[in-house]
Amino acid sequence: MSIKAVLFDLDGVLVDATEWHYVALNRALGLFGFEISRYEHLSSYNGLPTKKKLTMLSVEKGLPETIHDLLNRLKQIYTRDEILTRCRPVFEKEYMLHRLRREGYRLACCSNSIRETLELMLRESGILECFEFIVSNQDVGRAKPDPEIYVKAIARMGLSPADVVIVEDAPHGVEAARRAGAHVCQVRGFADVDYFRVRAAIERANGEAGRRVA
Repeated sequence: MSIKAVLFDLDGVLVDATEWHYVALNRALGLFGFEISRYEHLSSYNGLPTKKKLTMLSVEKGLPETIHDLLNRLKQIYTRDEILTRCRPVFEKEYMLHRLRREGYRLACCSNSIRETLELMLRESGILECFEFIVSNQDVGRAKPDPEIYVKAIARMGLSPADVVIVEDAPHGVEAARRAGAHVCQVRGFADVDYFRVRAAIERANGEAGRRVA
């Protein structure tokens, strides 16, 4: 058995959006006198859906739940501003995805972002057409670290977890990928993600499968 598909997270993997989400959420929170520190964002909040972040802020900092919906809408508006201002194609990512497709691998992107943000980031990055499909947090009942998003994507492809490599950076995403039962290519962030690293992960996964068969 060999690897047939590669599933990618979005933020911190295909798009360097960690800072954009941080800025957008703090811009919204600042209107009401709240803030997430950079350390808090990177250690606890990064990779989570906005709704989950707001719930955590209510528990940890007393953020009123009555303004969650407003904050969520404002955050999405500010995130769109960041994307349109700062998101540009990156040749290294384009090369990676196009080469993997030419080699016959099926590709999908699975993100805790809402669909509008996911599509916009991929479109502005010039890579939306590289994917067979995309899965957002609106397409599942439980966001990462729950494995549902990856389980659904693998089932949609008609594959088993052993056929798939998942590329993830944030702890929540890595946990989701591992719980889905797939092979995981864990990266430290956007700069780590290129064709050669993903290809090495595919080769490792193929080697593991060969040893099991032997």
